[in-house]
Amino acid sequence: MKQLKRNIAIVCGGDSSEHDVSLRSAQGLYSFFDKDRYNVYIVDIKGQDWHVELPGGITARIDRNDFSFVEDGKAKLFDYAYITIHGTPGENGILQGYFDLMGLPYSTSGVLVEAMTFDKFVLNQYLRSYGVSVADSLLIRQGYEQLVSDDEIEQRIGMPCFVKPAADGSSFGVSKVKNKDQLAPAIRKAMLESSEIMVEQFLEGTEISIGVYKTREKSVVLPATEVVTSNEFFDYDAKYNGQVEEITPARLPEDVTRRVREITSHIYDILHCNGIIRIDYIISKEGKISMLEVNTTPGMTVTSFIPQQVRAAGLEMKDVLTDIVENQF
Repeated sequence: MKQLKRNIAIVCGGDSSEHDVSLRSAQGLYSFFDKDRYNVYIVDIKGQDWHVELPGGITARIDRNDFSFVEDGKAKLFDYAYITIHGTPGENGILQGYFDLMGLPYSTSGVLVEAMTFDKFVLNQYLRSYGVSVADSLLIRQGYEQLVSDDEIEQRIGMPCFVKPAADGSSFGVSKVKNKDQLAPAIRKAMLESSEIMVEQFLEGTEISIGVYKTREKSVVLPATEVVTSNEFFDYDAKYNGQVEEITPARLPEDVTRRVREITSHIYDILHCNGIIRIDYIISKEGKISMLEVNTTPGMTVTSFIPQQVRAAGLEMKDVLTDIVENQF
């Protein structure tokens, strides 16, 4: 008897400023998946509008009661959700909780891990307790800005520093602040994206990004990508408008490469992650490795870091995605 193909939902869109970037990741994932093995659908969600793209350019509404849809007059259910939303609700645990209620396996980590990695300030404090080096930072909540003065920020964090949304999966709202006069407008800008913002110490050095995934059978730490940009920092334009040079594998000494790989694997285990994640670091001239961010739904366009790193490792994205899906069954 012929084995039935699993129905895979590539869940994209979301409600953050990176909705359209997520759609591009979904198209990349769709091109990578093994269509001989899976029936693959793109599901776009935004607010209350949840729909699945069907052949012929038509769409069908997703029934949120059971995450089903109707195709050719027949109700269909998904066997697996590959989440590629950058921001809420796919990167902060909300969608994961929904799928847990459905009993539907998915590609990311669970509710707690997603909520924690989405909140940069919380994540930094948590990983610091495990000995992971992170930049010093402080948190400012909307409505309580007066509790932290500009002088305190300058003395505690120093200049330059970064002001960024604390709980947001987006590259929007981030500013590099060089003096006290720039703090107030930077804080207002970040508050447009999140009700909590983080003021973070500036770390000088080489920025790298590295992917990792694990299954029951294997642990795969991918080659790191070195990020070189002429912009002030790796902002939205650098990420998505080509204002960056991406070098894979990164030009690092052998001992630093080894330590980065070890730390990356260790963080994956500390957080009890699932699926493929990407971790960003700054490496100082002295070789100190400081974690910047953990991204649990990394970009998946053809030119994104993870596909680059998979190719550099001599692997195929099709096989990596199959490994990640089948690990849930």
